[in-house]
Amino acid sequence: MSKQLLLTISLVAVLAGCQSFTATLGPPNEEPFVSTNEPGYLGQQYFARGNYALAEQNFRTAVERNPAEASAWMGLAASYDQLGRFELADRAYDQATKLSGTTYDILNNRGFSYLLRGDASRAAALLQRARALRPQDPVVSNNLTLLSQART
Repeated sequence: MSKQLLLTISLVAVLAGCQSFTATLGPPNEEPFVSTNEPGYLGQQYFARGNYALAEQNFRTAVERNPAEASAWMGLAASYDQLGRFELADRAYDQATKLSGTTYDILNNRGFSYLLRGDASRAAALLQRARALRPQDPVVSNNLTLLSQART
């Protein structure tokens, strides 16, 4: 499984409580039209499509509008990770942790962030803590597999 897919799966679990939307499909080569202006949802959609710059822009707007929205901070952090802006990702993860505590999602995503950076020891520590919270979760298991492959 690709790193982007694993992070997307992890992010989707974090952002599961988003508002509903209406989508209509255009021609095959066009993206579906989404009739919403809710930036957190738009960030999620752009992230899932691999457009991390637009995801970051929308998540940033979401946290500016509602600084207490932990899921928007997580989306912002994940977007920064994909853009290689790790210092900003750390700040966003810190804010999400202040709002929601040290959750499975934060541990898993932050562990994956360190995996992207090549910091295997920090990645392992965070991913093991995530696994302790959800021993059977396939996302953290896949991230740990990626970590062991990266070490070899």
